[in-house]
Amino acid sequence: MADDGGEMPVRDGTKRSLVGVIDDGTKTVRFVIFEAERSEELTSHQLDKSEIQPQEGWSEQDPMEIINHIRTCAENAVGKLTELGYSKEDIVTLGITNQRETTIAWDKYTGEPLHPAIAWNDIRTDSTVDAILAKVPDRNKNYLKQICGLPISPYFSALKMRWLKDNVKAVRRASRDKRLMFGTVDTWIIWNLTGGPKGGLYITDVTNASRTMLMNLETLNWDPMLCRLFGIHRESLPQILSSAEIYGEVKDDSVLDGIRISGILGNQQSALVGQNCMSPGQAKNTYRSGCFLLYNTGPRRVHSTHGLLTTVAYKLGPTQPAHYAVEGSIAVAGGAMKFLRDNLKLIGDVSRDTEHIAGQVFSTGDVYFVPAFSGLYAPYWRKDARGIICGLTAFTTKNHIIRAALEAVCFQTRDILEAMNKDCGMPLSKLHVDGKMTSNDLLMQLQADLIGIPVLRAHSWDMSALGVAIAAGYSAGVWSIDTWRRQATHADTYLPTTTDDDRDARYTKWKMAVQRSLGWATTKKSIAMTEERYRLLASIPATLYIIGSFTMLVVASMLNNS
Repeated sequence: MADDGGEMPVRDGTKRSLVGVIDDGTKTVRFVIFEAERSEELTSHQLDKSEIQPQEGWSEQDPMEIINHIRTCAENAVGKLTELGYSKEDIVTLGITNQRETTIAWDKYTGEPLHPAIAWNDIRTDSTVDAILAKVPDRNKNYLKQICGLPISPYFSALKMRWLKDNVKAVRRASRDKRLMFGTVDTWIIWNLTGGPKGGLYITDVTNASRTMLMNLETLNWDPMLCRLFGIHRESLPQILSSAEIYGEVKDDSVLDGIRISGILGNQQSALVGQNCMSPGQAKNTYRSGCFLLYNTGPRRVHSTHGLLTTVAYKLGPTQPAHYAVEGSIAVAGGAMKFLRDNLKLIGDVSRDTEHIAGQVFSTGDVYFVPAFSGLYAPYWRKDARGIICGLTAFTTKNHIIRAALEAVCFQTRDILEAMNKDCGMPLSKLHVDGKMTSNDLLMQLQADLIGIPVLRAHSWDMSALGVAIAAGYSAGVWSIDTWRRQATHADTYLPTTTDDDRDARYTKWKMAVQRSLGWATTKKSIAMTEERYRLLASIPATLYIIGSFTMLVVASMLNNS
């Protein structure tokens, strides 16, 4: 496993095999290099993405920018290896971790994207949701959960695929001509890196496929009934493989050319592996633009009755069993801090000012901030919710509002933990956390106080890259999963400092604030909502108006004649 000799190594005199990781997030693209069986990053490079918001609630990305950024980041990271005593030849394999649900459509023969990528947090598919709900009994948004683990929501890829087919001529034409390829970002990356139109691999892994609403959680294959319901042809979808196996090698004449690819994990599942939460009953929360809490249920699929998702946690090899998780997704976490900075101009630097300014007051002054800018995700799944700030008085300052925004992240996390306790019957004893926001000590202490259990912060904020490095290294024979499971995870621990009565009273007020955020957004009726019965319903007020007018004329005539 270790390759002794060579140039002076970076650490302890043993030159190890290297594992490269492509980490595609919502805001950034990174290329990270790890030494096998070491959790600290050896070197990395990252670039920010362009944000495209064509209209309110829409969020897009440039698929070509993602690919170009990957190649640039890889070139820069690999270029730093020489001074560390390594070379490109020491990279034995690559892993890919990516933002989930973000959906891309492209042409099989030209490789050209047919539309910008629709990001995971985009809510343009409201009308598509209505159209699908009209096809299921009682318009029940949870009707498909027994098959795919997910509620019918704008969040998931099948709705975005359906929207593209309904609204983009180029996508419809490509589908008709059998040129259409749909994929989440992992599929787009691998197809391009392995040859693109010249024989590129058209694959995804079970963790990403489980976020589309098209995969059957039991068979781990595309479900024929779901594909029919959403109108997505099987030939437009990639092959589903495990999260850890040797898929192929890079063939794109870049600095990565010739390196094999052997790991794929959606970024939140990857963070679960990176946090070493690989036993049933362990959970992690990642604090980024959104917040994602995953609870490992092992080989057992737990179907939530309290608003959570059932998802594949990982499948570490073609012959290995799939492990599952229940997940709570929060649409807005770090995004609320960005809102305070960009929209309200309350802060300048997010990482510095939120902790400093919020720390100048000892409470929120009974102010509550529900950041439902694009609806509420788990456990509510209410696309009609909108953000509110309530409890304001003449004494409220920006300090209170900023602190309330931090507490909102913690309250939303407690919402999910309460649901997980009910679904799994095993309350957590501790919560592992990672993500950029965890550098905020005040947030971490508030989180421990408001959930009443210890919070363990990983020493590395990005556990997603580490998780897929472990999976890829395991497939390539340079990273032992068993050794990793036995390792002690290094973390900073935050213990609760409040009483049960205090945290429960504050949580009760939070639930009151959430109730006030519901029902604000009104959505246009979709085609599915204008069938005959809805037209009849819509005609009733007009009919009553005509009858009422006729009655008034009769009465007036009688009065005039008397």
